[in-house]
Amino acid sequence: MLRRWLAVVAMVWLGLPAAAQTSWVQVQALPTLTEALDRARSFAARLPDVNGFVLQSGWYTIALGPYNRPDADAVLAQLQAQGEIPADSFVSEGGLYTNRFWPVGAPPPAAETATNTNADTGTGADTATNTASDGAETDNTTLAAAPQPAPEPIIDETPAEARASEARLTADERMALQIALQWAGVYNSGIDGAFGPGTRSAMAAWQTQKGYDATGVLTTGQRAELLSNYNRVLTEAGMKTVQDTGAGIEIQIPAARVAFGAYNPPFADYPATDGSKAHVVLISQPGDANRMAGLYEIMQTLALVPPNGPRGKSSDGFEIDGQDASIHSYTWVTLKDGTIKGFTLVWPADEEGAFKRIRDAMKSSFRSLDGVLDPGLVPPGEEQSVDMVSGLAVRKPQLTRSGFFISADGMVLTTTDAVKDCARVTVDDEHDAAVTFTDPTLGIAVLTPAEKLAPLAVAEFQTAVPRLQSEVAVGGYSFGGVLSAPSVTFGKLADVRGLSGEDSLRRLEVATEEGDSGGPVFDSSGAVLGMLAPSRPADGRVLPAGVGFSVDSAAIVGALDQAGVEVTTTDTTGFMPAPQLARRAADTTALVSCW
Repeated sequence: MLRRWLAVVAMVWLGLPAAAQTSWVQVQALPTLTEALDRARSFAARLPDVNGFVLQSGWYTIALGPYNRPDADAVLAQLQAQGEIPADSFVSEGGLYTNRFWPVGAPPPAAETATNTNADTGTGADTATNTASDGAETDNTTLAAAPQPAPEPIIDETPAEARASEARLTADERMALQIALQWAGVYNSGIDGAFGPGTRSAMAAWQTQKGYDATGVLTTGQRAELLSNYNRVLTEAGMKTVQDTGAGIEIQIPAARVAFGAYNPPFADYPATDGSKAHVVLISQPGDANRMAGLYEIMQTLALVPPNGPRGKSSDGFEIDGQDASIHSYTWVTLKDGTIKGFTLVWPADEEGAFKRIRDAMKSSFRSLDGVLDPGLVPPGEEQSVDMVSGLAVRKPQLTRSGFFISADGMVLTTTDAVKDCARVTVDDEHDAAVTFTDPTLGIAVLTPAEKLAPLAVAEFQTAVPRLQSEVAVGGYSFGGVLSAPSVTFGKLADVRGLSGEDSLRRLEVATEEGDSGGPVFDSSGAVLGMLAPSRPADGRVLPAGVGFSVDSAAIVGALDQAGVEVTTTDTTGFMPAPQLARRAADTTALVSCW
């Protein structure tokens, strides 16, 4: 059979007639010329007689031929048996083929057939030219156009041909069609590759939507159109397989939206090229389970990974799904043979459908190659910043203030300014907390952590009246989270009332920063005199340098008592050495972050 096919091929190459050369083996239909040219080159590299035509529908098809029908059938059977062409290839008469795009410069099939026919009579193409020349000197622009018949509906296969080509689909190809029908909104049953009544009804519904006859059996062209629509988001994203040999990773990426930027081990960074929120990061480093656990924690501090969304870690990998109003982010990492590899995809939140398709394509195409990113690729000191981790920005809160622990299970008192208009509140960066009580008059708020904490020290509120000009100490995160521990600032109690005589305030002589607001104010015995109020009062006044105010401990205890919050109090006064007092302040103070 193969010998017969080769004989036909030889006649075509030699320009000899091979009976009625009107049949083609159609092997693939594609929606874009770029894709079609790529496939034509691929087929032509291993098969003869490769042609590319534009279909009347606007699609592009790859076809082998031309042959007479028996030889076309033989070629189809032989190449399918050898796995050289897709299983759903079929014999076509070429009635829908128009312009030829492959080989470049070849005539369309109609012109080729006319030339061969004329050659048999000894006239050839010159006959057609001479006939036209009989009307020389005629102004063609004055000729009335002949009436044209109504266009016939475009049919790329008869129902029988459609069933025959469908029968050759693999199980995976049949399931892919069901997935695409489901995506198109016409199919809601199982993905099993069995074309039962549900699938047939879905096919008919899709055909009706697209203006085709509702036969319930998709033709090759219709199947290609359905899958093309399903894959359009991938086409528009320019999904392309890249082999990043530096990272040791092969993966498909949305190359129309991102491109390689830099290596910042353990990351290979692919930022957006279109000004959007799109971003891809390849992850590659040597390591074990402990190092992977550390990476899991680090990833969740990055601006590319929103804190909201499911996430989980196992002994051999982790996944993090994060989403906010701006972006949707997905991180997938595996640990195997001493290497930690994976990727992060970041996509605009308003392109959710595209995000899911691209995420799945990246995950299914991921393949680990030899090697990992060399930590020495970036010299120490380059692009270093406390707000960066390996070249990627760390997620930062919109506001940080101070607070202090008031219960053994981790409840925190802070200023209401610290928790106003927050989507999320954390204690010491890591622990989510809820605002469970506020007193707007005093400007205090109570935070209850989502999980119980075990603070090193808990505040004891001083109920005795302090002495004027006695020494005080303020604990606070003066510079937000830049420093890993709170600072302690010493000063004096200037007045037991506010500037307008308020009993709930005490005036201090102390040089504090805005970040210290909400922190504890201690007397010389280590008891809490109150909470440091914001340095910018609500009435808009600007205080002189070195002037601060503390919300009185008695007022705080009274408000908390009415709210049912139990705290520890003391009326003991005394003296605690400065180093011990500084330690007490550091152990009691908490960082409060508003996200």
